[in-house]
Amino acid sequence: MKAIAYTRNDLPITDPASLVDIELPVPTPGPRDLLVAIRAISVNPVDTKVRAKFPTEAPRVLGWDAAGTVTAVGAEVTLFRPGDEVYYAGALGRPGSNAEYSLVDERIAGRKPATLTDAHAAALPLTSLTAWELLFDRLHITEGGGAGQHLLVVGAAGGVGSILVQLARKLTGLTIIGTASRAETRQWVQDLGAHHVIDHSQPLAGELARIGVKQVEHIASLTHTDAHYAALVEALAPQGQFALIDDPATLDAMPLKRKSASLHWEFMFARSLFETPDMIRQHEILDRVAGLIDDGTLKTTLGEHYGTINAANLRRAHALLESGRARGKIVLEGF
Repeated sequence: MKAIAYTRNDLPITDPASLVDIELPVPTPGPRDLLVAIRAISVNPVDTKVRAKFPTEAPRVLGWDAAGTVTAVGAEVTLFRPGDEVYYAGALGRPGSNAEYSLVDERIAGRKPATLTDAHAAALPLTSLTAWELLFDRLHITEGGGAGQHLLVVGAAGGVGSILVQLARKLTGLTIIGTASRAETRQWVQDLGAHHVIDHSQPLAGELARIGVKQVEHIASLTHTDAHYAALVEALAPQGQFALIDDPATLDAMPLKRKSASLHWEFMFARSLFETPDMIRQHEILDRVAGLIDDGTLKTTLGEHYGTINAANLRRAHALLESGRARGKIVLEGF
């Protein structure tokens, strides 16, 4: 089968050898695995981080978000059968979705939204799981709850922010404040449903004052937490909640003590990495998101379509993500 892999982690994405086209055997499903014929994928910051940070002795296939068709199942699979259309974000420790065929545990796959194309569906799994877990499992906001409280989403125009803003607006009573620094990303966040959009390139206190907000009860810091941390802690209300998903080199929790504020880290891969007893929760979330897409509550967060799935186009996608200027999700489709 066709696949795209990296073999060295010391090459810039501008080097043609940073991602290469290769041939691999079609994998065989384990007991709870689905073998999926990949039709579309999307690219996430985790792809670029793994490629740059982790050496590999053999060619490593990246990519986690995927939409495709089940072609074979393991002996213990009960949730799906061959012919089913699925979408999923995969597991960190397994070969990824940048290949014609991929394996995924049935407990972390969901039925593909019936109203979406493959490309639009592939934009959703990783960011939807991250946003859902952050909002409902980490911050413990209840559906329909949060009235009178604020959620500040830092980096709201990115992949996770684009679905988090929608979930918070449609399923809670929170007032959503999204941050974006460019005209096109500000409009994107506003169109997704944010009540207010502020500029994270400006002093945070002044931007919040401009919209008449002194403090916020909940913060979702999705990017550049280290650059904004002090200002975010200052903006957080006493007994507030601070959640993040990125990778600051260090994080000093002590400034949160005087406010009795809580710190929450969301890592979407934790359930599959440790095979937690509630691992099937991700299957349930993806099915719920598919239902919300199909009934018109949520919309896809596809930002740009980069053509067919090959090394050259994936290098372009990685480069855009590394630039920090992506809006929504970057998708590729077909081989």
